[in-house]
Amino acid sequence: MNTFREIKVWQKAMDFVTKMYRSTKKFPQDELFGLTSQMRRCAVSIPSNIAEGFGRRSSNDFKRFLQISMGSLFELETQLEIAKNLEYMDESQFNNLYNDLREIEIMLSSFINSIK
Repeated sequence: MNTFREIKVWQKAMDFVTKMYRSTKKFPQDELFGLTSQMRRCAVSIPSNIAEGFGRRSSNDFKRFLQISMGSLFELETQLEIAKNLEYMDESQFNNLYNDLREIEIMLSSFINSIK
């Protein structure tokens, strides 16, 4: 790989960021600096840490940043549940986003395990 842009899980995570921004745009205005902001930051953190780790040019550092991405992903899964419980999104929207996150989780987990 010559660039992090070639990493499939980074590409999938980037697509997810766009979905997250669009989904949270419909959240209540009083959540702008609360749950909306937190969910967006977590979503952005996933591909950002993949890219930063790639740039470190060390397998150990790369793996550590991939694990940080995974932590952000799990945090975001929790926040999705909260948003659903507060009825900021319907069941269909929740399932769509959650399934995308699970796919990223599986890809990221496999990627982490492949790094020696």
